[in-house]
Amino acid sequence: MSRTFGTAPTAAEMEAMARAAIARLPQQFRAHLGDVVLQVEDLADDMLIAEMELESPWDLSGVYEGLPVGEKSIDHSGTMPDRIRLFRLPILLEWAERGDETLEHLVAHVTIHEIGHHFGLSDEDMHALEEMAG
Repeated sequence: MSRTFGTAPTAAEMEAMARAAIARLPQQFRAHLGDVVLQVEDLADDMLIAEMELESPWDLSGVYEGLPVGEKSIDHSGTMPDRIRLFRLPILLEWAERGDETLEHLVAHVTIHEIGHHFGLSDEDMHALEEMAG
């Protein structure tokens, strides 16, 4: 079997993969994501790595920054919008190391996991949400 490899996807291409995964979510979840900012960056910055007490930016493929929906109140008005950040290079590395799934599937997995944090979901609920977006 012959495989042709192109260049690694850009941040914009990976963002498109993440947005496609979001579009497959049930409407009741999508309806609450309108104000959430989605960003794709190559690597997490040093401040975030220190804050999360990680050894390396390669250890983080995505992060949700904000308050889960159930914890929001009027006291939080005027704060920065919630944000999901995906980190392109660690995702590509994980994809290469795993070798058992498509990149689109892995991007969807990371995106939906971070969306799960937005909703304050358990790991089990995140898995169910991922199945819905299958």
